[in-house]
Amino acid sequence: MKKLLAIPVAAILLVGFQQATRPTYADPLLNGFAKSTVASVADAVDQITGQRGYMNHDMRPRVGSAFVGRAATAILRPATPENATPALSTKHSVGMIDAAKPGEVGVIVIDGSLDLAALGGLMATAAKSRGMAGMLVDGGVRDLAEIRSLGLPVFARSVSPGSSISRYASVAKDIEVNCAGIKVKPGDIIVAGEDGVVVVPQQQEQAILKRAQEIDDRETKMVPFIKQFKSLGQTVQKFNRI
Repeated sequence: MKKLLAIPVAAILLVGFQQATRPTYADPLLNGFAKSTVASVADAVDQITGQRGYMNHDMRPRVGSAFVGRAATAILRPATPENATPALSTKHSVGMIDAAKPGEVGVIVIDGSLDLAALGGLMATAAKSRGMAGMLVDGGVRDLAEIRSLGLPVFARSVSPGSSISRYASVAKDIEVNCAGIKVKPGDIIVAGEDGVVVVPQQQEQAILKRAQEIDDRETKMVPFIKQFKSLGQTVQKFNRI
């Protein structure tokens, strides 16, 4: 009988505790937000702006997971069939993708419906070829298997096989939109992860990043305190955070 190959336990533990590689960005601000957490950024937006910055709970990852990037926007609204031809239904969404810079996040809003897809395999292929960081859809997404094979991260409020063609027309791009309950302007920073999606207003991005980093630093110090004293109450009292 052949001898089993002995693998050092330390080697197994090392592999098991390796962290996932984080993407790096040329923009130091994006790099900073990528190193933070969605929860910390959400708290930082709350504290700096006095307003909620995180999207509705149903904006979830449908393909892939975390990404950070600056927003490029497009919006669709209900239309009659003659005004919602294949060209008119996708005009501004396609235009936004075709003009996208590498690392941007496409934000597509299909106003008033979660039962129609505003993004499918062909548009996702174009977005991937442009080097976009990911896509957000306030509405549905379809062709998930195809998008998954592309490796393009996509967050959406629903999944639906339904087409917007003959039902919705693309009416504008590069404008402020309301996506899953939060206003998004072109150039705002999108921070997306398993916890959800946060929008960082461009005018306050420096202050919000600084506050998010302060929150991360405080939480890092809280963990060993909790383990040492085995008391969350004492920790909250000392650090004024939960």
